[in-house]
Amino acid sequence: MTDKLRLVPLLLWSLAVTACASPAYYYQAVSGEMQILSNRRPIEDVLNDPATPPQTRTQLELAQRLREFASRELLLPDNRSYRLYVDLHRSYAVWNVFAAPELSLEPKEWCFIVTGCVRYRGYFARAAAEQFADALKQKGYDVYVGGVLAFSTLGWFNDPLLNTFIDRPEAALAGLLFHELAHQKIYVTGDTSFNESFATTVELEGVKRWFERNGTPQQVDAYRQKLQRREEFIELMLRHRAHLSEIYASRLSDTEKRAAKAHEFNELRQDYAGLKASWGGDTTYDGWFARDLNNAQLIAVGLYTQYVSAFQKLLAQHHGDLAAFYGAVDRLAHLPRAQRDADLRDLVTSR
Repeated sequence: MTDKLRLVPLLLWSLAVTACASPAYYYQAVSGEMQILSNRRPIEDVLNDPATPPQTRTQLELAQRLREFASRELLLPDNRSYRLYVDLHRSYAVWNVFAAPELSLEPKEWCFIVTGCVRYRGYFARAAAEQFADALKQKGYDVYVGGVLAFSTLGWFNDPLLNTFIDRPEAALAGLLFHELAHQKIYVTGDTSFNESFATTVELEGVKRWFERNGTPQQVDAYRQKLQRREEFIELMLRHRAHLSEIYASRLSDTEKRAAKAHEFNELRQDYAGLKASWGGDTTYDGWFARDLNNAQLIAVGLYTQYVSAFQKLLAQHHGDLAAFYGAVDRLAHLPRAQRDADLRDLVTSR
């Protein structure tokens, strides 16, 4: 069945089975995906098009090499995904909405037909995402809307390269491709933390291996520094998230909790300023602090990183053998949710 024909039963199904979302939401999702599928072009055609800018041509050639590396060296799916190209004429592929109660770090979930229950809700138009976020704010939720450069359809369709990310630096482009292909490798319906942590682990390991084999010592060092700073940023966010969890679980009144919450976010800003100074003024994470901080932003960080250390330890236990690692992850994926979480927590605390 072709990609476009796959959309027909999916649309009919979405209109009949709405899960936690309305038919209108599914319609925008299917329409957005149809726009992408309808405008795909083989990379070879784009490379041979005289109108293609030189920088885009260079990046597409790099993406082709990364795509081959992903299947050959990282054992990721060898299909037509990321062998096609689409210019969406916008900055992001989708916009995800995250939400949490004002005095809780328990994320709001939405349930969908294909992906199951997830802790964000995606829109192909920013205005629609902002409108939905505003409605959640009116109900008292902390809300965060984040632009997303790429997403995976989990193998349902041949996901293309997009203008939204093709011009990213080599390390970032490699990581994005490896991350999204990892979702096609193993995906557990309804377990966002598992899926994103696994894909992030594959991303980090994949980029490390790419530069070790295809980069210069300077590129390897630069990437290692980037990883170190990323780990320090995440540790900072998770430390303050833990403090907030203690505040919300305490016996303080709601008024006192709100004051303590504001103080904690001020402390987070000050700690980030110190961390940034230790990096020589690196502005990579300034975007996180360009808006009012809230619970939903902290949730967005945790979703992608909660079990990364567990998966990295699992990879180390298999001596870097990706085939054995994927087998172990697949076994975890088939466990009941409670047992899977318990095993991952045990890995986090193991030495």
